[in-house]
Amino acid sequence: MILGLIVVGGFILLMLLGVPVTIAIGASSIIGLYWAGFGDMSLVIPQQILDGAGKPALMAIPFFVLAGNLMNTIGLTDRIFNFCLALVGHFRAGLAYVNVIASLLFAGVSGAATADIAGLGQLEVKAMRKRGYSPEFSAALTVATSLVGPIVPPSISLIVYAWLANQSVARLFLAGIVPGILVALSFIVYIRVVATWTPMPREKRATIRDLGRATIEGVPALIAPAIILGAIVFGFATATEAGVIACGYSLLIGLFYRSIRWKGIWDALVESAILSALIMMIIGVSQIMGWLFAFEQVPQSFASGILDTISQPWVFMMFTIVLLVVIGCFMEATPAKIILLPLLLPAADAFGIDRVQFGMVITLALLLGIATPPLGVGLYLMSAVSGVRFEKLAIAILPLMIPPIIVLILLATVPEITLWLPDLIMGPQ
Repeated sequence: MILGLIVVGGFILLMLLGVPVTIAIGASSIIGLYWAGFGDMSLVIPQQILDGAGKPALMAIPFFVLAGNLMNTIGLTDRIFNFCLALVGHFRAGLAYVNVIASLLFAGVSGAATADIAGLGQLEVKAMRKRGYSPEFSAALTVATSLVGPIVPPSISLIVYAWLANQSVARLFLAGIVPGILVALSFIVYIRVVATWTPMPREKRATIRDLGRATIEGVPALIAPAIILGAIVFGFATATEAGVIACGYSLLIGLFYRSIRWKGIWDALVESAILSALIMMIIGVSQIMGWLFAFEQVPQSFASGILDTISQPWVFMMFTIVLLVVIGCFMEATPAKIILLPLLLPAADAFGIDRVQFGMVITLALLLGIATPPLGVGLYLMSAVSGVRFEKLAIAILPLMIPPIIVLILLATVPEITLWLPDLIMGPQ
């Protein structure tokens, strides 16, 4: 247990000092290795890095990253936005609703919150500000609605969890559909309530012809998630093969829209390679920490301590939520999962908590860190995209955190919300 405190404590200290996450994980793991008396086994370090990054299950990540970037390149964001605008723009606070629904639809393609912010963010904020919405509210709402991205399939975050928890990617993808819709609905309810006392404009009602044109242009994008998820769930393709299908489908849509450009494809390839390499490097160096924890039985000691202190599953879930929300404010979701899951999963198993439900709770809890200072990756990105100062954006987003927190508590206390759809389609686990 002392080893775990040294390694995790060293990692947090290095992160607070501004050390890059990959180096912080590797350095703290090496310190733990020498402290445990395994200095003469330093050859295990490159072996574990290669073993961690070379898992076949993780091959899906680069392809889904590439598919999301290709969708951005071919102008899919404009078509999704126009479809949502024609559908709900005529309601009061119509553009705010468009922001939420467009994020939900785009999440079914990109699988990442940052892709949503980078792709839809500038378009949504510009449109909302033009129609009289405050810059702070426009930018804050766009960051908040991007939380849907890593929940709705295909989700890069859920693929990482599936690998760590030894769970089915298809089951986790299905489990993310209802929570993702609930998060989107919670934002719609919030906007409806706020619109009762805050003046918010409505757009001109689209004609039947305009709605039909927007639907026809948006259909290829709207059926992409169904193709990807259906191929995995019904056994036509593995997660990795579905990622390849998503990339091929993105190129076909680009040809259909006649918006494909070689420079855009090249930029998407470069950006995807950089991001995928970063994710794989984090996973690789984290494997050293996982190996060390397993060798010293740190997860078993942590679980034993939790069970001695906490006697009820719901108390453990609330403890986990608070812990992960706090951790998510200072650490990115992927390294946080890799470090904390080996410690938390044995305790969750002991309490009889389903690993699929636990995965959705962990994913959403850590996601809140995207929109929370001081790390707040989504806040920094949106500040750069929109020109709104970080401090003002951080304050404006605070009330928008209430809806996803309510959904998070529901997911933790009502397992059926997460498990109903995967059990219905794939049978009980």
